[in-house]
Amino acid sequence: MMKALDDYALDGNAIGGLLIEVFGTEMTTAVGTCASCGAVSQVAELAVYMPGLGTVVRCRTCGSVLMTFVQIRGLTCVDLLGLASLT
Repeated sequence: MMKALDDYALDGNAIGGLLIEVFGTEMTTAVGTCASCGAVSQVAELAVYMPGLGTVVRCRTCGSVLMTFVQIRGLTCVDLLGLASLT
């Protein structure tokens, strides 16, 4: 499944500005651990999809969803449940 999605994937640098808005600091060099497969990588190396309804960040190893960002009425809703850690 990931091969077809990879054609549309950006790297984590594409959401650098969004991450600064949400976390208040530069996060593309932060290290995340996938809760599904345990893969460890910098946010800048993750697969990012921006289809228009929101932003989805996936693990490049197993394809699991790590983070989602959706803007609703001027607020950014964040789901980080796919991450075991983010440091």
